[in-house]
Amino acid sequence: MSHSCCSHGAADIAATVLDPVCGMHVDPAKTPHHFTHEGHDYAFCGARCRERFMQDPAKYLEPKKPEAPVPAGTIYTCPMHPEVRQEGPGSCPKCGMALEPAMPSLDDDDGEVRALGRRLGLLAALTLPVLLVAMGPHLFGWMWPAPWDAIAGWTEALLATVVVLWGGAPFFARGWRSLMPWSPNMYTLIALGTGVAWVYSAVAFALPALFPLGMRDMHGHVAVYFESAAVIVTLVTLGDFLELRARRRTGDALRGLLGLVPTTARRIGDDGKEDDVPLDALRAGDRVRVRPGEKVPVDGSVLEGESHVDESMLTGEAMPVAKKPHDALTGGTQNQHGALIMRVDRVGADTVLSRIVAMVAEAQRSRAPLQRLADKVAAWFVPVVVAVALLAFAVWWWVGPEPALAHALVAAVSVLIVACPCALGLATPMSIMVASGRGAKAGVLFRDAAAIERLREVTTLVFDKTGTLTEGRPALVDVRCFGHERVEVLAFAAAVERPSEHPLAAAIVTGAENEGIAIPAVTGFQMLVGRGVTGRVDGHDVSLGNAKLMQDERVDIAAAEAFASQARSKGATAMHLAIDGRLAACVSLADAVKASTKPALDALHAAGVRLIMATGDNEATAKAVARDLPIDDVHAGVSPEDKARLVGTLKAEGAVVAMAGDGVNDAPALAAADIGIGMGNGSDIAIQSASVTLLRGDLAGIARARALSEATVANIRQNLFFAFVYNAVGVPVAAGVLYPLFGITLSPMLAALAMSLSSVSVVANALRLRRGDTAAV
Repeated sequence: MSHSCCSHGAADIAATVLDPVCGMHVDPAKTPHHFTHEGHDYAFCGARCRERFMQDPAKYLEPKKPEAPVPAGTIYTCPMHPEVRQEGPGSCPKCGMALEPAMPSLDDDDGEVRALGRRLGLLAALTLPVLLVAMGPHLFGWMWPAPWDAIAGWTEALLATVVVLWGGAPFFARGWRSLMPWSPNMYTLIALGTGVAWVYSAVAFALPALFPLGMRDMHGHVAVYFESAAVIVTLVTLGDFLELRARRRTGDALRGLLGLVPTTARRIGDDGKEDDVPLDALRAGDRVRVRPGEKVPVDGSVLEGESHVDESMLTGEAMPVAKKPHDALTGGTQNQHGALIMRVDRVGADTVLSRIVAMVAEAQRSRAPLQRLADKVAAWFVPVVVAVALLAFAVWWWVGPEPALAHALVAAVSVLIVACPCALGLATPMSIMVASGRGAKAGVLFRDAAAIERLREVTTLVFDKTGTLTEGRPALVDVRCFGHERVEVLAFAAAVERPSEHPLAAAIVTGAENEGIAIPAVTGFQMLVGRGVTGRVDGHDVSLGNAKLMQDERVDIAAAEAFASQARSKGATAMHLAIDGRLAACVSLADAVKASTKPALDALHAAGVRLIMATGDNEATAKAVARDLPIDDVHAGVSPEDKARLVGTLKAEGAVVAMAGDGVNDAPALAAADIGIGMGNGSDIAIQSASVTLLRGDLAGIARARALSEATVANIRQNLFFAFVYNAVGVPVAAGVLYPLFGITLSPMLAALAMSLSSVSVVANALRLRRGDTAAV
């Protein structure tokens, strides 16, 4: 589709302005797409560019920063061959792909994705006319009249040549480089198939006299296969684009995690002067001020002050943690109310957050056997096909009928065309694509074929507590009153908690609102870090908090001890309410177990899966939650590194381990497990680190995921069988083994048709996954 506002000759370019988004020349008088920003009118070529500009004008108006130099010592690795590592950028010696940094950086942009997208768009625009010219006569039964037949032929040849030689250049380079260490891969097959199809077509088009009459159609034309070569190059480029974009999304999650840390810190000098400095200027031993509402810049410990720090991005636990002098602080966590002065202990790559990113990035680069199957097959398939083609050429030239050389060439070309890797290349991606759509409807997302291959083999499931087994947020469980009515104590408790941002406060307020209780106003509100809150409600002094607060307020809580102990034994938190210095109630709050948790664990346990809970919460709470569930083992108070080590230990013992979690603290274990299962209601880094994501956020989805895994793996194996059988039959027939007995040969045209039919069979079989194969899901 063209826009008249963007079409200009050289004479009127001066009357146009540049679209700030796409850079096209636009006539402001003709385009209907305008937007005024800071008093300046901007014109756009289309509505899409206008929308993108409106979302973030600064992105398109600020001058682009020059690319930051790559830091010395940066390690680069190949996305296809993670064992290839070198200092600085370059190309993979095995496959020719551009190396990328082993660790993500906040400076990374999506320029490579955009460049490949533009390349794909241009290839598609060039390939479409080639298809129309080549397939038009076959589809519609008409021929190009003279002189249009010559023009059409030259158009097809020239456009396909640009697609193959320019668009396919990276594939030829990768295919060639794969031969240097002799590790043929899919790019070797792609380069071979497209190269042979184009070379044969170019010779047939330019020198048709070399070919016998038997190779001509009824119009005297020698068949060419430019469209096959062009379509293969474009489709493979599409696959590379989708893969790169998927890798970029994974990198975005890691960069988002790095972005949790502020870019500057307020450093306190030896003379007491405070200055904002970049993080890389901090050194161990420096003093830093963290004001209320700010994020902790690096790892360290509290020197002065008290506050609550929200560590949910790291631990997955909803409740902020009280911090006082000598307590540890982690970079990226959120300070809430109090001001803190901290000592810097670890910076740069030594911080907890950086180590988590490194662990996830390293684990994500590992590749499963199913992913490498095509490359393993290619290691022997490529030389076998070339050998068969050369043998067919030699035999036909030696003993074939006249013209022997032409028949030999046809046989060799037919072998190479029929062996084009389309079906082999489509076998796994098509099944994965269809299964992904089928799984999405069932609330199950697989990241790659490796997850599908391994999920059905899992013998041990490790899972987090908060957000995985439980709802992930505290709720009001019970209230024990002492001399007061329930409505009164809940009204008073909610009144003093409403100004607080603590999750327990929100649970009390929500509980009161759910019971339709009117919440009065509070005056003199005060939050006491690590103890609770106080205030004045309806003329009464009200205190709500833990036993330490009651002790400070000289409130006797002996009558509530039995209730509080029972609540704690069930994994709940007990809070005492005092009115005018006397115990009025004890409130129990807990993170409730999801209704779907027990049936799901029962089903998995019955299937022989060992169930292990690993949580950062305290042991008493963890065991209280596990008491009524079929859990084989409990690991409480574990750090992110501990969870990853637990997974590693289980794998070393021979278990096939799945890890289910939803927090940043789960990310290393999710990435280290054979199968990482992220909850759709969890953090972005947990989801991106996972091999499988359960959109509904409950463990019941694992059973659905296993059923889909079994159906998909079976479908992939069927597709690979079709692809291999097709080559096992097609290659010998193309070589001419049936000619002595039945006089049957396979022309390049029929070889191309057979190649297409093999791809169709693979696609049709993969589409069966949409139907009854996954009824259990």
